[in-house]
Amino acid sequence: MTQSARSQGPVRIVGAGLLGTSIGLALSKLGVEVTLEDASPANLKLAIDYGAGAKASTSDQPSIIVVCVPPDVTASVVARELAAYPYAVVTDVASVKAQVLGELTAANADLSRYVGSHPMAGRERGGAMSGRADLFVGRPWVISAGEATAAKSVSVVEDLALDLGSAPLKVSAAEHDRAVALVSHVPQLVSSLLAARLVAAEGDDVSLAGQGLRDTTRIAASDPKLWIQILTANAAEVASVLKDFEADLHSVIQSLEQIDQPGSLATVSRALEAGNRGVERIPGKHGTKQAAYAQVVVMIADKPGELGRLFNEVGEIGVNIEELKLEHSPSAPVGLVELYVLPAVEAKLISDLESRGWKIAG
Repeated sequence: MTQSARSQGPVRIVGAGLLGTSIGLALSKLGVEVTLEDASPANLKLAIDYGAGAKASTSDQPSIIVVCVPPDVTASVVARELAAYPYAVVTDVASVKAQVLGELTAANADLSRYVGSHPMAGRERGGAMSGRADLFVGRPWVISAGEATAAKSVSVVEDLALDLGSAPLKVSAAEHDRAVALVSHVPQLVSSLLAARLVAAEGDDVSLAGQGLRDTTRIAASDPKLWIQILTANAAEVASVLKDFEADLHSVIQSLEQIDQPGSLATVSRALEAGNRGVERIPGKHGTKQAAYAQVVVMIADKPGELGRLFNEVGEIGVNIEELKLEHSPSAPVGLVELYVLPAVEAKLISDLESRGWKIAG
């Protein structure tokens, strides 16, 4: 095992989907011994072939167990693992924490060795084939320890998160569930509902889709079966956020239907301005507010190698890209690359890119 790894293996991962495979890939890259178990032999074989770890055996003596199974069976699998491996710390990555903790408490499980956790990372496509060793880099890793959790157990999971490149964040199970309702679960529903409007839309209308629609519907491609379980487990918190959203939406609809009435435009304007303020609160890289970055928009030709060439030349210039967005229409001969950099290097980046023949938009 390399000196850079804090986690003392072996690490046992139960569930070789997106998160389980990604954890295995990252830890294996550090030299940590990883074993994998999955109910699906095909999923397990694929994760092993990808290099996420070795097949688990009955003789394994893991020090850490990470349960990466669907939310509706997380508690039962955690309880099983706690009983089977009495010297291991067990954590899970389920996106709802209070229900899991409640079920384990009711089952009289050994909560001193259980640490609820949730990496705030993922992709709209799941499965082992979507696994990435860098999936958790720079992302928050929520740690929701219960009152009975031993401090040593919490430290073990913190080290695991740090090994994966995440930033550990301690919050209670209830606080976590309230927060993810707003920042994760409701966005999924809103994205899905918007995308559903496209089903009955005219083909010519959909052909006009730009980056705005793609951005707001990207996560609508997520697995409905998984999200049904998540929303069921956090229904009350999600409904609370949706009620506020419903009130805001009703106000805007009413104003649009009576757009010539006094105050209607002001209501719509306030809604848009509130959106601006909300976006400014979304943290970017290293927790920095996105508004703190300068935006440089570069036009690139729609041909192989251009995006890679741009990144290489930005690296040669010596400027670090803090955030990145791409905008491209399939029918357009060019694309737009939005580079977010520190304001102090904005002028240098623009000047050096233009001297190299790149066209800056705006």
